[in-house]
Amino acid sequence: MRRTTATLTAAVALLMSSWLSACGGAEEADADEPLNVGYQRFGGLSLVKAKDAAPDAKWSLFESGPALTEALKAGAIDIGQTGEAPPIFAAAGKTDFTIIATSAPVPKGEAVLVKEESGFSTFKDLKGRTVALNKGSNVNWLLVKLLEANDMTIDDIDVKYLKPAEARPAFDNDQVDAWIIWDPYFALAEQPGVKVLVDATGLANNREYVLVTPEALKEKPEQIEEFLRTYRETTDWGLAHPAERADLLAPELKIPLDTTTRALARSAQPLAALTPEIGAELQEIADGFADLELIPGPVDIAGRVDDRYSDILE
Repeated sequence: MRRTTATLTAAVALLMSSWLSACGGAEEADADEPLNVGYQRFGGLSLVKAKDAAPDAKWSLFESGPALTEALKAGAIDIGQTGEAPPIFAAAGKTDFTIIATSAPVPKGEAVLVKEESGFSTFKDLKGRTVALNKGSNVNWLLVKLLEANDMTIDDIDVKYLKPAEARPAFDNDQVDAWIIWDPYFALAEQPGVKVLVDATGLANNREYVLVTPEALKEKPEQIEEFLRTYRETTDWGLAHPAERADLLAPELKIPLDTTTRALARSAQPLAALTPEIGAELQEIADGFADLELIPGPVDIAGRVDDRYSDILE
């Protein structure tokens, strides 16, 4: 009986040892997993990728902010960058994330485009007309502010929610009267016969925001901190070297150098630390969307702002 007990004890000890080793190995594997980064064609992160400044990151390209936040919700990416509206629509859709960084305002990086031959001179002229935009993107808030500034309501225009790849041919072929869009699609559409009716100056700050999943914040905090440092350094380098930045980004974006240069001149901005004022700015947008029933109900977006990395961004 004593021999049987001793044998059983040894077997249990061996199993426990194997289990603990496996757990330790899993933790090491988790630590070695790459940071999964979501980026858009013209967001600030595209320069980090083009410069290969974060070689250990795994990159995924998205056409728009709403598509990126869907990937965040599915766990396909750990961290990503969007405009000011997608986080609010994502929060309304029960996506769990934290906002850890932002940029200086980029009001000239989004605009309402119309054809010169249309004769439109103000946004009010679009009453009763068809306006295209991407639902849930930064331009959704610009539309809200344009309607408010011109004493109009959403019922005064015919809104067509189209993704950029759908809206461009619709605009080119006069299937819509106006297109509210952001760079680089904005710059690409600035062809002869197209004019900027109005941009976001004085209406919307159009900041960029960096979102991260709770799991990544818990399991990859050192990688996130290092990535933000790299992002900050790369952004600062780009602002100090605009010609070299454009040379790097044009092939990455697959757009002409002159178009890239024009878009960067108005849209590339430094990173900025999160403050209570920026949280309040986001909350105003969320409340505006809720009041207009563009989202199902109130969203506490200010409560998702986390300033733990502000010392890196200041």
